[in-house]
Amino acid sequence: MKALFLSLLFFLPAFVFAQISDVQKESSLKINQLIHTYSKARETKDYELLKSILTENVDQLVSNGEWRNGINEAIEGMMASSSSNPGGRSLEVEKIKFLSDEIAVVDCRYLISAPNGDQRKLWSSFVVVFSKKTWKISAIRNMDPGN
Repeated sequence: MKALFLSLLFFLPAFVFAQISDVQKESSLKINQLIHTYSKARETKDYELLKSILTENVDQLVSNGEWRNGINEAIEGMMASSSSNPGGRSLEVEKIKFLSDEIAVVDCRYLISAPNGDQRKLWSSFVVVFSKKTWKISAIRNMDPGN
């Protein structure tokens, strides 16, 4: 009996803290949709849609080491990049780590398929924040593990 009690004391915290809250479950769905919307906005070069899902002080570090600071510079860079690197883009959310109920880090596989069939396999990490009753992208980090 004592062994059972000690086992419960040892494993109970793992069960309690391994669970995500209902707020985080709901937020996970909304964050997945946000990333999908970002991907769609990039694909269609939709300036207004991008502007609606990015924070004013967004910053982005792209895979070539270029920094884009602020919403205007970020969107202009995204538009230029989508034009100079044509092809399909897809983002697949791999992991969401909540730092609080209003801040999360989202790790995604990022695939760019060029019209000639070449593919770039990248990683993207997003810092997303809950502000004014909606999730927005505050920071983007693109990484090319092959370089």
